[in-house]
Amino acid sequence: MEPERPPLPPFTQVEDAESKVRLAENAWNSRDPERVALAYTPDSHWRNRAEFLQGRDAIVAFLTRKWDRELDYRLVKELWGFRENRIAVRFAYEWRDDSGSWFRSYGNELWEFDERGLMRRRVASINDAPIGGADRKFHWPLGPRPETHPGLSDLGL
Repeated sequence: MEPERPPLPPFTQVEDAESKVRLAENAWNSRDPERVALAYTPDSHWRNRAEFLQGRDAIVAFLTRKWDRELDYRLVKELWGFRENRIAVRFAYEWRDDSGSWFRSYGNELWEFDERGLMRRRVASINDAPIGGADRKFHWPLGPRPETHPGLSDLGL
């Protein structure tokens, strides 16, 4: 049996839902596909843009490809809404390609959790916008976003 990943559904307090979002953000900012995949059920279903995935092995392969291509990746997530075992998130992340061009990717995610707090479904819609290096807003060292760094709403995103 998979270990629990608190906070667990049902999500009834905004603090629990916000904590779940921040834990996910921190994991993704690690850029460690194996670590990120552990937050999902072994048979988790994903839609990421137009790509459909199922299972942790597919998630690890997807994230490995993603972070091989999206360099200097930094992500900010924000709780949009929650109910019972579902959370809606909006996010933005910045990255550069291997030619040095910068992008900010914007999107929304819908998450569904099992009773142990593992995500069994993730549906992500994402758009990429080219930005100049001077337009970047996420400048912290690679890894988790510092607690003092502004969130999306604070940055006007």
